[in-house]
Amino acid sequence: MKKLTLGVCLALGGLIGATTAGMAADKMIEGNLRVVIGSNATSGDTYQVSAIVTEALGKKLGVDAKVDAVGPSAAFKALARVTDGTTIMIFHDQSYLGYLYGIKGYDDIFADYMVGPTLAINPGNGYLVPKKSPYKTLEDAIVAAGKGTKVRVAIQPGGVSEIGFSALKNAVKLRFPGQEGNMVAVNTGSQADKDQLLFDGQADIINGSVQANEQYTRLPAEDQKAMSFVWLTASHKAIAEARAEGFGKTSRDELLKFVEPNVNVTQDGKKNFVFDKDFFIIYNKNMKPELVAYFDKALQEIYAEGKIATAEKAAFFTPNFLPTAEAQPYLKNKMNDYGTIIKAIRQ
Repeated sequence: MKKLTLGVCLALGGLIGATTAGMAADKMIEGNLRVVIGSNATSGDTYQVSAIVTEALGKKLGVDAKVDAVGPSAAFKALARVTDGTTIMIFHDQSYLGYLYGIKGYDDIFADYMVGPTLAINPGNGYLVPKKSPYKTLEDAIVAAGKGTKVRVAIQPGGVSEIGFSALKNAVKLRFPGQEGNMVAVNTGSQADKDQLLFDGQADIINGSVQANEQYTRLPAEDQKAMSFVWLTASHKAIAEARAEGFGKTSRDELLKFVEPNVNVTQDGKKNFVFDKDFFIIYNKNMKPELVAYFDKALQEIYAEGKIATAEKAAFFTPNFLPTAEAQPYLKNKMNDYGTIIKAIRQ
């Protein structure tokens, strides 16, 4: 009897623990949760932030949750097939920028899918020059283009990498009408490809990131690989909320020197262009409202507990949870803003 009683108690204790940790009392998803992401890489920022969120979400919902790095095309196709919430997608602003730039395989996420809650910002998107560059600041490059010098900017076309370049070209157009063609895109692929163009003198500026390029900014100027940041596109707020240690050996205060209002890229002659790289969830368009609310509630509780913020900041992400009802207009406004810039430089 004692053994039986102990076994029953252990079973009941386990059940109570699972219910508390996994929201089993109102469980709406059974089995596995597949989180497809718009990246094929398991080393990039999309996978990093998705892994942090997925682990926390799996524990909260009491399900086995796994990140599947399948890339944007396969991720959207997988999402389109499942309406019961067992497959969801995590991606970033590329999901709508690809559509705005007309990249094959990208549709209007607001029309064809359901945009869900935001999760975090990667504040590290930026632009760099060689340490020996004549352009010591971004303003130097904008003025040079305005006065007729070709300024070559290495980007990966069609999304997060290109939107900052589009903003630069638009700024030249606003300040030096007719000279925007001097801000020239050098279209390439991976970050390594962009870096190599800078090393070889085939680009004057490259799109890069704090995470990928900070190491090169610590090299002496005589080193061929030595770089300097001239611009981080993130908002001042997104960087200010990062850890004081910053990233690598570059402190938060050092990084703040490269964001607005210290670096100004006019968007419309009145306000500065800012781009926070947001990560967010995308659902099947026909997923039930109760499931949307279920995920919102779970994530609200996860972020309120605070542990996920510590994990995100440790990986140089800025926590930015907005429930679905707030995230949708926020992201729609971003899409409209950047759509205006892209249209302006195509005219």
